Amino acid sequence: MSKSSVPAGVLLAAGAGTRYGMPKILAAQGAWLRSAVAALAGGGCADVVVVLGAAIVDVPAPARAVIADDWRQGMGISLHTGLAAISHADYAVILTVDTPDIGADVVARVLAAARSSQSGIARATYDGRPGHPVVIARAHWPALDESLHGDEGARRFLAARTDVVAVDCADLATGRDVDTATPSD
Repeated sequence: MSKSSVPAGVLLAAGAGTRYGMPKILAAQGAWLRSAVAALAGGGCADVVVVLGAAIVDVPAPARAVIADDWRQGMGISLHTGLAAISHADYAVILTVDTPDIGADVVARVLAAARSSQSGIARATYDGRPGHPVVIARAHWPALDESLHGDEGARRFLAARTDVVAVDCADLATGRDVDTATPSD
């Protein structure tokens, strides 16, 4: 894979956040959204798309918003919408808005691993636990899109492959999804 290829970030932020009590894109007065956009842009993404649905908000520069009209169908439709919006890119760097401790250093590490691998597919891990971001080269997008169903993003696609590069990022972040609100959120 070429080092000069164009990566684009896809921030999945369309959900209602039912367990959280509100759309997570609104969490911490928008701090999670700003942090995720900064992580993708600072980590090497030439374009950042924020997929909206349950809540429509202004997104911070340099991101641009796309709306998943059928967001209620789940994360699969959000990822499909995001991929369609970055058709110019060579890599999709997929991140969720509810992983607020992931920074640009994590994104850059996983993107570098994908770019230097045979498959062009890499995924962050945290103490052996798979997480985000996930980077997928354009050549795999048709198969990824075919695997998208309901409230499942790339999980089925990744599980069916033996060539996903696991990138340990536990020294940089916890990578934990925040599913319930705490008083400090």
